[in-house]
Amino acid sequence: MDERALRHWIARVKDGTLSRRAFVRIMVGAGATAPLAAQLLVAAGIPRRVSAQAKPAFTPSRRGGGGDLKVLWWQGPTILNPHLSIGVKDGDGSRIFYEPLVSFDPEGNYVPVLAAEVPTLQNGGIARDGQSVTWKVKRNVQWHDGKPLTADDFVFTWEYAADSATTAVTVGNYKDIARIEKLDPYTFKVVYKAPNPAWFQTFGGTACVIPKHVFEPFKGEKAREAPANLKPVGTGPYRIVDFKPGDIIRAELNTNYHEANWPYFDRLELKGGGDAVSAARAVIQTGEYDFAWNIQVEDDVLRRMEQGGKGRTDIAPAAGIEHLLCNFSDPWTEVDGERGHAKSAHPFLTDPAVRQALSLLVDRAAIQEQLYGRQGQATANYLNAPGRFRSTNTRWEFSVDKANAVLDQAGWRRGADGIRAKDGKHLKMVYQTSINPVRQKTQAIVKQAATKAGIDMELKSVVASVFFGSDPGNPDTSSKFWADLQMYAFNMTGGPEPQHFMDPFVSWEIATKANSWSGRNNTRWRNDDYDHAWKSAESEMDPVKRAALFIRMNDLLTQHNVIVPITWRSNISAISGKLRNTDICGWDSSFWNIAHWHREA
Repeated sequence: MDERALRHWIARVKDGTLSRRAFVRIMVGAGATAPLAAQLLVAAGIPRRVSAQAKPAFTPSRRGGGGDLKVLWWQGPTILNPHLSIGVKDGDGSRIFYEPLVSFDPEGNYVPVLAAEVPTLQNGGIARDGQSVTWKVKRNVQWHDGKPLTADDFVFTWEYAADSATTAVTVGNYKDIARIEKLDPYTFKVVYKAPNPAWFQTFGGTACVIPKHVFEPFKGEKAREAPANLKPVGTGPYRIVDFKPGDIIRAELNTNYHEANWPYFDRLELKGGGDAVSAARAVIQTGEYDFAWNIQVEDDVLRRMEQGGKGRTDIAPAAGIEHLLCNFSDPWTEVDGERGHAKSAHPFLTDPAVRQALSLLVDRAAIQEQLYGRQGQATANYLNAPGRFRSTNTRWEFSVDKANAVLDQAGWRRGADGIRAKDGKHLKMVYQTSINPVRQKTQAIVKQAATKAGIDMELKSVVASVFFGSDPGNPDTSSKFWADLQMYAFNMTGGPEPQHFMDPFVSWEIATKANSWSGRNNTRWRNDDYDHAWKSAESEMDPVKRAALFIRMNDLLTQHNVIVPITWRSNISAISGKLRNTDICGWDSSFWNIAHWHREA
């Protein structure tokens, strides 16, 4: 669709002669995505639609009575504090108990949770200069211990997460706030240091509010000592009963939940560990569980399970990217008592030729066709969605011959053992990821091609609960990255907005011993152009210029081969045939709508 036609349809939405829904259908028919259509309307000054918050066909007449809800996360949560969570599994576990001001539905629309209303230009909530947002909080919301939720809790959450000594993984959501002004017990104003087009991420999606009266003694250096890290006190639909890190969460319904007659279930059990295949089988085939998260299982295996099974596979469009990361630090040598120190340089991955060769040795087509099928597609981009942020400047190629030529030209010569070396350094790499059949088969595909190019790869597989764990004393976590290469997926969980999706590569987010390896940049890559583009995008209110900045960031990552994008993944879940209203989306936690899940009679 050309620009003239696009402006015509947008003008019709503005003058009321075309509905938002009809506009979305037209855009999808032209090859765009629903979130992109919504973003275009926002960019044109038409407010994003506020979802009616999941009004299911089934409306309960009373709270509870639904029995047990049993769900499987094959990566068991290890901590239940949304601001100290390492990886999606911790964020999802926390989301059972903690809530944000707004969530995002599958179309990228705002869904008010703790907000009494969503701020807009029209209602005066958003300042026209983009530099402040005023929030009104729902009244009569209680924490699980009976204390009231007030504006003080939101002010404290900012102070807690923005404190560098807390080493919060959500610090990026809060560090650019100049101040938060409490206007009354249920109203507060967030003032930013510069215009903020992503204002909704401050307390939206996975950026949940925590109680001041519980966490105030544990702000800063004592953050990881808080008992509530394992015994959460939230506002959510379920209250903690028991938590064994990496194993199981048991919860019961919150009798004082702020939505009448919800939740439906009396008890919730989240079982962690195991593997994706057995999790899918327990839902789809045997019906032992109601839901299983992140079913990274070969597509032909899933299709066989679905035949005559008791459940189904839910494929939700998302921005998740399975990718290979290169370590720019030396993981094998200590500098100032720290392995992988940002001051160190990797012995051979700092050579652009080696990283270029690696990109040529990843057979994305084979991985997609043999393993992912309908669940994803091969890509050369790190940032793939929403569509207006997707670069058209990149291409991927698989060629062992070209990889050999690149290494030959760079002076990496084969030795008697067939392994390339240069200046006494041998191309021997440790390539790690979490234990999962699809990931292990991906490793094998990459290793086979690398061997043909004279690269020796040792494949390392780590239990998921350890690999994505938050224990600063564990040597095998993805944040420490004590290997040469590692592979995992990263998801966009703050709405269809890429600012924090792109910050795992800014220099100030480098994971270090000083921040308990909570920094999101575990490649330890530094690039001034990337940093500048990220900072510019942070305050750029023009949507076209802003999109160009994100495309620039994506292109810097891929052109420098900091990472090798492999598969643009959908969110794949296994769902019981009787479970309803899950509405899994690609922009928020799988539990964004957990309060309204119910079972068909």
